[in-house]
Amino acid sequence: MQDLHHWQAFCLALAREQAGDDGAHDLNHLGRVWHAARQLLASYPQADTLVVMVACYLHDLVNLPKNHPERHLASRQAAALASARLAAAGFDAARLPAVAHAIEAHSFSANIAPQTLEAQIVQDADRLDALGAVGLARLFYTAGRMNSALAASDDVLAVQRPLDDRAYALDHIAVKLATLPATMQTAAGRALAEARLQWLYQFRDVFVAEWAPETLPS
Repeated sequence: MQDLHHWQAFCLALAREQAGDDGAHDLNHLGRVWHAARQLLASYPQADTLVVMVACYLHDLVNLPKNHPERHLASRQAAALASARLAAAGFDAARLPAVAHAIEAHSFSANIAPQTLEAQIVQDADRLDALGAVGLARLFYTAGRMNSALAASDDVLAVQRPLDDRAYALDHIAVKLATLPATMQTAAGRALAEARLQWLYQFRDVFVAEWAPETLPS
């Protein structure tokens, strides 16, 4: 196997070179995705660790804002750029298609089904970072960048209104995050996702208990 540490250093340098200003998709995010992937790899030792690691660090090499009209194309663009840079650096050509597919398939908006175990692990690991305490912080950070309100001033849980996570950050838990465990490709990923989602629900209960703005004068 090609040296894991060598390619990790290469991928980190490349990711740093391409990094933008999105704190929800920064180098720390890449490290957390790799950390989650390592947890999953413990249950699937037959997976190619090098392919998984490289895809984890390069999956956001092209990162477009959530409200960008070409957001659904970003993972394909990231895969193409990663493949070109890896090939130029002498990465194992036989592994390049697997890396590219794992990068393409990680994206929720791209809606590409992962066809390999490595792609399944990378997709699960990336989605795990949207759940739990860090996922919650990323939720509100991203909502702030999109000028969303924290929550609806009344009917905070959308009992009598449509959910709208572009307008209200808290709605994102129900609109998207609550759906993630069912999309997990691996049993290990699903178990971790369910545990993190339960924590999010506990947070939401506390938030709702504290969220009681009085009616503002007209």
